[in-house]
Amino acid sequence: MAMGTTNPPMSCIHTFRTQSPQLPIKNMTFSRIRVGPGYRTSIRVSAASSGMKEMVLEQHRKEEKQLQMGIAEFYDESSAIWEDIWGDHMHHGFYDPDSTVSVSDHRAAQIRMIEESLRFAGVSVQVSFQVADALEQPFPDGQFDLVWSMESGEHMPDKAKFVGELARVAAPGGTIIIVTWCHRDLGPAEDSLHPWEKDLLKRICDAYYLPAWSSTSDYIRLLQSLSLQDIKTADWSPFVAPFWPAVIRSALTWKGLTSLFRSGLKTIKGALAMPLMIEGFKKDLIKFAIITCRKPK
Repeated sequence: MAMGTTNPPMSCIHTFRTQSPQLPIKNMTFSRIRVGPGYRTSIRVSAASSGMKEMVLEQHRKEEKQLQMGIAEFYDESSAIWEDIWGDHMHHGFYDPDSTVSVSDHRAAQIRMIEESLRFAGVSVQVSFQVADALEQPFPDGQFDLVWSMESGEHMPDKAKFVGELARVAAPGGTIIIVTWCHRDLGPAEDSLHPWEKDLLKRICDAYYLPAWSSTSDYIRLLQSLSLQDIKTADWSPFVAPFWPAVIRSALTWKGLTSLFRSGLKTIKGALAMPLMIEGFKKDLIKFAIITCRKPK
């Protein structure tokens, strides 16, 4: 996560995936495990049930540590290749739907994604960045007029903790922007995604070190639970449609292929999973969502 400040009176915090040779692990810290109703104990707890509870918690801790390590190693390994081919913007671009774009247009589209996100939220500021922890932020309550997460929420295993931290550091009246990958909203008669949808998302999760996916509606419920106001959402999937095909084309250039072969297995695995993202978008399973809201004054 990175924090940015702007010229007074506006201040901003921006969270995103980041890699750093000096901080290979600290780019993402995950929240404490919440023990659900199935693990709650009464006043009288036997030693056996207490031991089982600790075993379950320990297993969750190990899984979160593995996810944390995987995310850090994936971006440490692949970021140099990405920056060499695509530049400093490690996120989707914003395009005009059905337009024909050249390779030179893609970096401009990534910059446009930033501009369109700010425009959607009704703000326009310049920011600077510093590394910090998205789920255990070191900042005081109510510190920032703008809190902005660009394509990092999908890596957060505890979405409630993630959204709670964004709301905590937002100043009264401040704006929160979340740009993230989501799965489609469930229909009124649906309890879960279809098996083939779950399978496709799992394959993507395995390649990109993602925990369970959330829908836009899931995020809305979390924001409502925190009494945040003026919640607004949009599906920007049509505007990012050219992005993944463009990434694949760049990977198939001589420069891209030689860079991939010099990289590690995690980067190659991620490259092989790119067609899965295209499939998810085409089948309306994956949604590129922008969500904005305001903290009450």
